[in-house]
Amino acid sequence: MMLIDLDVYKDTRGSFLECYQKERYKEHGINVDFVQDNHSHSTKNVLRGMHFQVNHPQGHLVYVVRGDIFDVGVDLRRGSLTFGQWQGFRLSEFRPQQLFLPAGVAHGFCTLSDKADILYKCTDYFDPDDEGGLLWCDSDLGIDWPIDNPIIHNRDSGFPVLKEIFNLPNI
Repeated sequence: MMLIDLDVYKDTRGSFLECYQKERYKEHGINVDFVQDNHSHSTKNVLRGMHFQVNHPQGHLVYVVRGDIFDVGVDLRRGSLTFGQWQGFRLSEFRPQQLFLPAGVAHGFCTLSDKADILYKCTDYFDPDDEGGLLWCDSDLGIDWPIDNPIIHNRDSGFPVLKEIFNLPNI
């Protein structure tokens, strides 16, 4: 996972920021093709995740357009030195940064502000028949979510813990 600072150009009219420029990301070692853009809107205390795809793993480039979130990735890549480890980052509209999560990393986030709009680019297409999930509160992982009593979809609450997942992403 990699956090990327973005350049913002401000003047009396407002601001401008280049959200994506392929060559700049290559310089950071991110040489992937993004094929799909997603927009997620959430209200305060919503927790989404932890999602991944098995046969068509998606890498994500996440950017918060409005609001404040805590974004988490859990490395599910077999053989990775960081397998089963999580990293969390606070992303905000007031801090121009993007988070790159490579394919094979389970992704989730919780909303800290009243509302949040997240844009993220994906390296493969979403396939609901290929989706897997990891329980957001797996005690073996110990993700330190900064909210109490999150609002969670029933599906996300029913995902297995890591030690019970046998269909990990094919990377």
